Amino acid sequence: MGKVTGFLEYQRLQEAAEAPEVRVKHWKEFVLHLNTEQAKQQGARCMDCGIPFCTNGCPVNNIIPDWNDLVYRQNWKQALAVLHSTNNFPEFTGRICPAPCEAACTLNINNDAVGIKSIEHAIIDHGWEHGWVTPLPPKAKTGKKVAVVGSGPAGLACAQQLARAGHDVTVFEKSDRVGGLLRYGIPDFKLEKWQIDRRMAQMEQEGVVFRPSTFVGRAEDAKALGISATVKTPEELQAEFDAIVISGGAETPRDLPVPGRELQGVHFAMDFLRQQNKVVAGDKVKDQIVATGKHVVVIGGGDTGSDCVGTSNRHGAASVTQFEVMPQPPATENKELTWPYWPLKLRTSSSHEEGVERDWAVSTKTFKGKNGKVTSLVACRVEWVRGDNGQMKMAEVEGSEFEIPADLVLFAMGFVSPVQQVLDAFGVERDARGNARANTEDYRTSVDKVFAAGDMRRGQSLVVWAIREGRQCAASVDSFLMGSTELPR
Repeated sequence: MGKVTGFLEYQRLQEAAEAPEVRVKHWKEFVLHLNTEQAKQQGARCMDCGIPFCTNGCPVNNIIPDWNDLVYRQNWKQALAVLHSTNNFPEFTGRICPAPCEAACTLNINNDAVGIKSIEHAIIDHGWEHGWVTPLPPKAKTGKKVAVVGSGPAGLACAQQLARAGHDVTVFEKSDRVGGLLRYGIPDFKLEKWQIDRRMAQMEQEGVVFRPSTFVGRAEDAKALGISATVKTPEELQAEFDAIVISGGAETPRDLPVPGRELQGVHFAMDFLRQQNKVVAGDKVKDQIVATGKHVVVIGGGDTGSDCVGTSNRHGAASVTQFEVMPQPPATENKELTWPYWPLKLRTSSSHEEGVERDWAVSTKTFKGKNGKVTSLVACRVEWVRGDNGQMKMAEVEGSEFEIPADLVLFAMGFVSPVQQVLDAFGVERDARGNARANTEDYRTSVDKVFAAGDMRRGQSLVVWAIREGRQCAASVDSFLMGSTELPR
């Protein structure tokens, strides 16, 4: 693969990016893809390792060594074809995937991993720039109709695969624009939304019909959830379609019920991020949550928390602090112990580079306020100890309580489950975590003709896992409708 001695001759090259002090002044993407010569050199680093653990580390099983070799040989069009054979939307994953493939790279055992994500980014951008990404309409129609509920990466991948198989596919989305959490959960500085619009245009030419501003469920649930949209009931879908795929996101956030939770200025992270995405799209947002001039505290150390940090810095926050309840991870992993699996180690995102005070093993105890608005946060240090039952539990460090200013507090502690009202309306069985119960063999729920994929089935996860589930679910739906399938899993 690549150049036999490439990994000895070339060092890993990071993609170029605007300086933090420049990029915080706008909302556009700031990472540039590798040019052809840089990508060729990085592709040359791919070893002839015998067993490509990267392919197994990638949830969609990208055929990584093949397209690394093709890029090294400057056969870009074929590299794009190989990339698209396993991944419907590499422009999404090439920008926002954390790259578990790189953690599994054989070179990563004792060197810097091959820059797989940067090569993927370069391939798909090169393909769009040269007009190689074109609609692939089916050669024949089956006459079967499929409804896909939810237009995030799982729903979009499933819809595109089914449309290419010849089925009539309609995608229902409760928001005013298609894209799910790609559209309203990820900041534009990480993924500009014209990337989604461009794929939508391709899918429409392949026969997919999009129905935004349509809530699937009961009218009373839409009202209770504050959703202003056309309501389509599961019974109506059952009567109109031959199969239904529910593929919504895990949108129920984890709350923090401590004293002062009711104060103004304490919000869920997604409310903050969704509003900003709407503003960038040109929408008028009433009572927008803004961080300008405020002391911001982000509770939660994951990607959503990082997005809140980047957004707060662009608003012009007075200060940004991020708390994580778990201990600070090591700066580097023990590769002999963790490879080829995803390691626990300290990760610094581009948003962290723009400015934030990070702290670990911190638990929030209460919020204080004045005139109904939050003004400070009281927290303490914690340690994790093993209890009598052998399980790790959190214990407060005596005398460690402290208080910091807080004008805006954002909860970014993950998501508990999909919207339960949607699952109630369909009447599907759920697992212990509140997700739709369905296996990965056929993705079928307990209700006839109803399938589940993505966060709706597996819980909160990565975009690349959503794409995998959407593709595999499409193959199962096609087999259910036609008796067999030629769609890849």
